[in-house]
Amino acid sequence: MDTIQICGARIMDPSTGMDKIGDIWVENGKIAALATEGEKAGEASVRIDAGGLVAAPGLVDMHVHLRDPGQTEKEDIVSGCRAAAAGGVTSLLCMPNTRPALDTPELVHWVLEKAKQADARVYCACCITQGLGGQQPADLGALREAGAIACTDDGRPVENTAVLAQAMQAAPLLGMRVVAHCEDLYLAAGGLMNEGEVSRTLGVKGIPAAAEDAGTAREIALAAAYGVPVHICHVSTATSVELIRDAKRRGVAVTAETAPHYFLLTEQSLLERDADYRMNPPLRTEQDRLAIIRALADGTLDAVATDHAPHTPQEKADFNKAPNGSIGMETSLAAGITALVQPGELTLMQLLEKMSTAPARILGIDAGSLRVGGPADLVLFDPNEAWTVDPQKLHGKSRNTPFKGMTLTGRVRYTICRGRLVFQA
Repeated sequence: MDTIQICGARIMDPSTGMDKIGDIWVENGKIAALATEGEKAGEASVRIDAGGLVAAPGLVDMHVHLRDPGQTEKEDIVSGCRAAAAGGVTSLLCMPNTRPALDTPELVHWVLEKAKQADARVYCACCITQGLGGQQPADLGALREAGAIACTDDGRPVENTAVLAQAMQAAPLLGMRVVAHCEDLYLAAGGLMNEGEVSRTLGVKGIPAAAEDAGTAREIALAAAYGVPVHICHVSTATSVELIRDAKRRGVAVTAETAPHYFLLTEQSLLERDADYRMNPPLRTEQDRLAIIRALADGTLDAVATDHAPHTPQEKADFNKAPNGSIGMETSLAAGITALVQPGELTLMQLLEKMSTAPARILGIDAGSLRVGGPADLVLFDPNEAWTVDPQKLHGKSRNTPFKGMTLTGRVRYTICRGRLVFQA
């Protein structure tokens, strides 16, 4: 295994508050030294001149659809991790809405085995209910033993509230985290985008904000009633933000994430009827976008995840029939720097905390920090480099990015995972 010397980087570690210029030595898959620049001598098989670059813990994306097994024309474990590496993501949580769904120990084991040689560390979320059907509980104990660290029916809410309550009480005892897709399916039925001004202009059935808000309220009520934690996925509305803020104030053990498209884009992007801007929850209003930014700044929202959801160009070609979802791992850091750091909403350290340290802490994995003896999972990026998102130059199988053609600031130059250089721009 290579010995890597990273020379003269700005080392930023949200877990300790470290922010200094120095060198990082990587040996045998671990961080061997964090030294003042030029302090440690020795021979390295790979030397990276990191002057002008930030070296930070590899990003932890706690919401990724790898589509494997069953839909590998969209993405697979290897291609998804290649895209992750290009975005500085070294650890990811894959969602279970594959075909078949990840509701058996054998499937969880298969995913984890296939991921061992990939360019990012893959952690597995299993189903809460059999086949994502929302009614019959999966065997969480067996799934945990197979290696799943979280459970969710993501892509759908758990329809049977009693089954969800049972899972929320069982998960902490198993060392798992419930990550909840919050949606009222009856309110959302048939909707293609946010219900509002743009949906009316286009004559398209909308999904009201109340669909998400009702689901968020249910999950918070269960967490409060049973005294158990819950993590709320892909928050997109101002009301859900307020529900989470109030719950935290009351001491409810709730954490929450949002995605870059919710703090950078609005429903106005759908006026061209381009299905690459269709996802679930949908892009909301400017008022919602600003509420998401405020919630990131004040700590109401703990993490930034991508909800990376690949689809083929053929599927996305028909606005009315296209499946929901957009890709995001290669653009997430730049989107955060562009929309949050440059305008002064968050410091760079705060953004890195929400993209590495916080999600690692929520999931209970060894990631999100730079420490001697710890895993050598790092991202090196230029925080000032502007680049234009060209879908054809992305590294996964699919091209459905909502940031296509946008100029973003912040470019990943190197990614190291397990002590191995897995991406170099």
